[in-house]
Formats: sequence, structure tokens, C-alpha cells
Amino acid sequence: TLTKYNMSMMALGWAEEFKNHPIASNALWPRTTIDTAAVRNLLGGQALANMSRTVDILADAAYYILRQPAAKCTGNTFIDEAVFAAEGIADLSQYSVVPGGKLYQDLFV
Repeated sequence: TLTKYNMSMMALGWAEEFKNHPIASNALWPRTTIDTAAVRNLLGGQALANMSRTVDILADAAYYILRQPAAKCTGNTFIDEAVFAAEGIADLSQYSVVPGGKLYQDLFV
């Protein structure tokens, strides 16, 4: 949790530092675990990976954030699901490692 807190503080600090420039600074966190090497090798193996989403959800959420004007969208900490909800997208099933499977909430959100 300390790492995510620090990254959120950095996003706020950089947003203030670059407010007079066309540079945005935001943080993005997943609501659920993401199928990564760390999840597979350190946290829960294939069982936890199967209850995770793919990295594509973060890539797509980042795309929506990056499309926003820097002057109006900076200094935020986003949750991937909230980004999609703001875009009117409710069905996130395409991002599940196991379609229709149970998802495991990220431990640090």
C-alpha cells in the first residue's frame, strides 16, 4: 500500500509542478488482480491468475485517460473500473482471464 500511496502523491506533485505546461500526471490502479508474472510466480500461481484480469484492461483505461486534455485531467488517481464507467462501459468481461469466472479484488485498493 505504501508504494501505491507514494505513486499517488507523485501524480499530485507532478500535476502541480507541470500545471503551466501541457503535461498531465495521473495514477491508474486496477480494481482486481492482474495476470502478471508477479501474480503467477509470487502471489498465488495459476489459481490467482485465473481470478484476474488481463493487462489489456489497464492499457484501455490508460487510453481513455490519455485522450483527456492535460489541463482538465491531471492530479487524479483512477481505478480502472471507474474509468470505464465514466465512458459508459459496464461489461468488462472481455478482460477476465477466465470468462465468467470469479475475480479477486486487488489487495491494495
